[in-house]
Amino acid sequence: MSVRPAWEVRQNEDATRWFDVRLAFTDGACVDALAVVAGGSVGVEDVRAEPALSLDDLAVLADWLEESLAEACGAGPGTASDGCGGQGRRARPAWPRGVEGRWLVAQEYRAAQRNGADPVLAVMCATGHSRRKSLRLIGQARDAGLLAPRRARR
Repeated sequence: MSVRPAWEVRQNEDATRWFDVRLAFTDGACVDALAVVAGGSVGVEDVRAEPALSLDDLAVLADWLEESLAEACGAGPGTASDGCGGQGRRARPAWPRGVEGRWLVAQEYRAAQRNGADPVLAVMCATGHSRRKSLRLIGQARDAGLLAPRRARR
């Protein structure tokens, strides 16, 4: 992933910044996006993808971009940055760490499965984390024995 500043508009102490973002995948697929960071939130104004993105992929594109844009703004996780309109990241709900957090991840995962929803997306919504971090949390819950193994061993 590469992030390059495109332009910036300042009004008083607030700033709105646009970034050219390019995601290149090993299979040759690529996504070019124009993202805007203003008031602590990330927006996507234009997307070009080869091959085309599904609606689910478009729905989580801002989450994919969030961490890289926060770094480009000079903000660490959850910290404010003057150059990015006050905040580099969106506020995340408080999520417990350790055993309690893994137990809650497992509960969200199982509830989504029972309801016929995407369990990974349910964990993403509950924790406020990206897909990658949510998959890591799900894996930790599996390792702790709170979820069934991904594949049955023969």
